[in-house]
Amino acid sequence: MDERNGTILNVDIKDEMKRCYIDYAMSVIVGRALPDVRDGLKPVHRRILYSMHELGIHPDKQHRKSARIVGDVLGKYHPHGDSAVYDAMVRLAQDFSTRYPLVDGHGNFGSVDGDGAAAMRYTEARLSKIAMEMMRDINKNTIDYVDNFDGTEKEPSVLPSRYPNLLVNGSSGIAVGMATNIPPHNLGEIIEGTIRLIDNPDITIKELMGVIKGPDFPTAGNILGTSGIRQAYETGRGRVIVRAEATIEEERGKNRIVVTELPYQVNKAKLIESIAELVKDKKIEGISDLRDESDRQGMRIVIELKRDANANIVLNLLYKHTKMQDTFGIINLALVDGEPKILNLKEILYHYVEFQKEVIRRRTQYDLDKAEARAHILEGLRIALDHIDEVIALIRASKNTDEARNGLMVKFGLSEKQAQAILDMRLNRLTGLEREKLESEYVELIKLINYLKEVLANEHLVLQIIKDELTEIKTKYSDTRRTRITNNNDEIDIEDLIQEEEVAVTITHAGYIKRIPSDTYKSQKRGGKGIQGLSTREDDFVENLFNTSTHNNIIFFTNFGRAYKLKAYEIPEAGRTARGTNIVNILPLNPNEKIQTVITIKEFNDDQYLVFATKNGQIKKTKLSEFSSMRKSGINAINLKTEDELMCVKLTDGNQKIVIVTKNGYSITFDENDVRPMGRTAAGVKAITLREGDVAVSMEVVDDDSELLVVSENGFGKRTSFSEYSVQGRGGKGIITYKVTKKTGSIVGAKAVKDDDEIMLINSNGIIIRLQVKDISCTGRNAMGVTLMKSGENDRIVSVSKINCNDEDTEKTDMEE
Repeated sequence: MDERNGTILNVDIKDEMKRCYIDYAMSVIVGRALPDVRDGLKPVHRRILYSMHELGIHPDKQHRKSARIVGDVLGKYHPHGDSAVYDAMVRLAQDFSTRYPLVDGHGNFGSVDGDGAAAMRYTEARLSKIAMEMMRDINKNTIDYVDNFDGTEKEPSVLPSRYPNLLVNGSSGIAVGMATNIPPHNLGEIIEGTIRLIDNPDITIKELMGVIKGPDFPTAGNILGTSGIRQAYETGRGRVIVRAEATIEEERGKNRIVVTELPYQVNKAKLIESIAELVKDKKIEGISDLRDESDRQGMRIVIELKRDANANIVLNLLYKHTKMQDTFGIINLALVDGEPKILNLKEILYHYVEFQKEVIRRRTQYDLDKAEARAHILEGLRIALDHIDEVIALIRASKNTDEARNGLMVKFGLSEKQAQAILDMRLNRLTGLEREKLESEYVELIKLINYLKEVLANEHLVLQIIKDELTEIKTKYSDTRRTRITNNNDEIDIEDLIQEEEVAVTITHAGYIKRIPSDTYKSQKRGGKGIQGLSTREDDFVENLFNTSTHNNIIFFTNFGRAYKLKAYEIPEAGRTARGTNIVNILPLNPNEKIQTVITIKEFNDDQYLVFATKNGQIKKTKLSEFSSMRKSGINAINLKTEDELMCVKLTDGNQKIVIVTKNGYSITFDENDVRPMGRTAAGVKAITLREGDVAVSMEVVDDDSELLVVSENGFGKRTSFSEYSVQGRGGKGIITYKVTKKTGSIVGAKAVKDDDEIMLINSNGIIIRLQVKDISCTGRNAMGVTLMKSGENDRIVSVSKINCNDEDTEKTDMEE
């Protein structure tokens, strides 16, 4: 109802709501949440800095109470809550939030742990030195002023900002329907990029990136890759991955991860809390202690690791599951002539340079007007000095000041200001020295006026002034880049952190496992005593040994017929003489379950097969691809009959010949096609009919270019050509392959070898020897062979493993007890 004329207006509520909300949205966008492209400030920050400037709280003055500053801002310019103003001022003072702080805070202004600042009645502040560059020339009519909220004061619509603050300190804010998130940059890089744009307006963003490397966060850290940076600089939107700076230190055989830098805006206390929760929930294993050793010297988070933990894996899991790796989404949204726009790098710098042109022109015009006004006065004083006697006489004859002023104006053709200046002139200006100073000042003013006019008429001079002043600021305030830019990993892949290398893995009878570089064991002559490979307890001994690459998949097959899968690097690394880690801490083994054989592969191909052999002479063939998906709890690989155990597994192409060797020196050779492919849980068929008291101890794939190496438990061994092993039908009793005696002991294992192969033997005391196969005699099936490794009275060989020196891509290996 309009009470003045009694009319009623019919309004659609939807249209009215839309209009009101748009008005509100534009008010938030323009007057609160988004920075101006010219000075990079939102209204609250601009008002804080201007208010401090007006109060005279400059870097060379003492600090003033924050409450005094907040009150002044609220009362004059910013009619909102006091906490909003104080929080904004605190952020401008935090060196971990603002790359180049604009407020010099004194007192508790919060911490990277998320601690809030002390109440504003306790803290003090003043403008920082670089903030004065934001204000420089503000009193020279360089910017426009607007009315404040109640029309009682004037406030600047923008600050002169003598450096590109929008990029240097960045900005973040959420408006209505839009948001901005501009990262901070290095001052020196941004200024250098601005200068290059001035020199070459056609410069490309790629060329600008040759100088402006990327964001430079106050908390440093590492940016992974440049693709996100390039996208943000070219389109105004992009995502960069920021990672903490962490190093791995070793002390007393244990590793620790030390974190010294965090991604931008990550809360240190919450990060430590999240790591502790992950350890508690067993999502990250291997961490024994966690503490914060940060002090005034800098940040230091120490993550102590267990002795058997892989530091690289733990670190990568921390990157994956915590804020030690974070994503910064860049949105270069800023106000251009009051309109929100998403800008690329070149556009931001272009608008800044255009603004600075206006600042320089307005400043120059201001200085010109001032110089011309002063020159005008000096011209009048020069006339007066040239006619001093007449001037004095006229003044003395005048009844009052107005009559004297008018008389001077009429007689000498002076303006009112010139006449007034003559009347205000002191007698000491009549001395010869003062006359010379006046003349000198006038000459200098004329030169200055000519220069200022030239600047206004020549844009090239304006741009040169901008360049010179930017260079001056760069010299005074620039520092080295904090944030490093490193190679990117599109996805976190633990393998990428692990160097691919050949390793040897040992498993003891008591179930301790470790990995060490394969070249730890140097090749020795046949019959040597070997080197100490592992320290074991008195009741323990090394039972299995195999070689692989750190990046290969390892399938562990147990005597219970179950299969478990690991990557080789997931096996903890240990020293040559260290015992290792109990395998039950890595694999969920059941009581009395132990690793019996191992297959290492790169990929699960559908045209490859796994051939299983048991101690009771059963055999089964299953496609490798059926084992591609394995639970951490393992899967059943073969259905074993009562009192039977899995003895060995081999990787084949489905069309090879198989030889099985028994403990008492018998063997059988048959075609793999005699065994049809079966399902993963099948029990298999008979491979060899065993004699009483005999068990199968080894299975090998026949290679016509190889020999069968047989090793006994007392350290004897021999090679025999496969041509001496005739192919039989599956299920027979087999033939003699080794003459087993009390001297030789029972057969430990058999390998298909070539002259250029090497083997590793290990005895029950943990002694390892590496031998060249060519040094081992090649004899018939019934021979005893030669001594391969000297053993003590109670020692026995427990494992034999082959090292293929020529085929670096070997994907399979196995071991036998």
